[in-house]
Amino acid sequence: MRITSEQIWVAIGLIGQAMFFGRFVVQWIASERAGRSVIPVAFWFFSVGGGIVVLVYAIYRLDPVFIIGNLTGLFIYGRNIFLIVREKREAALANPLAPDDRRPAGA
Repeated sequence: MRITSEQIWVAIGLIGQAMFFGRFVVQWIASERAGRSVIPVAFWFFSVGGGIVVLVYAIYRLDPVFIIGNLTGLFIYGRNIFLIVREKREAALANPLAPDDRRPAGA
């Protein structure tokens, strides 16, 4: 059986959708662990990753509805990541003696 370029593009689109769906799984697990509704940082990275892959697929398809929708979403996801990074940077500057969450204990 020969795999066609169309099948490859469909696979790319499905991978993007799976990445995008993964953000809901991440959010659900984080909320269950916290016992309340939360949106973890990983949610936004899954959003960007899935959004980019689906955007590439939409461009291949020349589908203006999906192109516009994904571009808009990517702007929002990127903005949220920017706000999160800025908040962490400001918190680190405000309290320079606080331990860095990324370093292992005792490092």
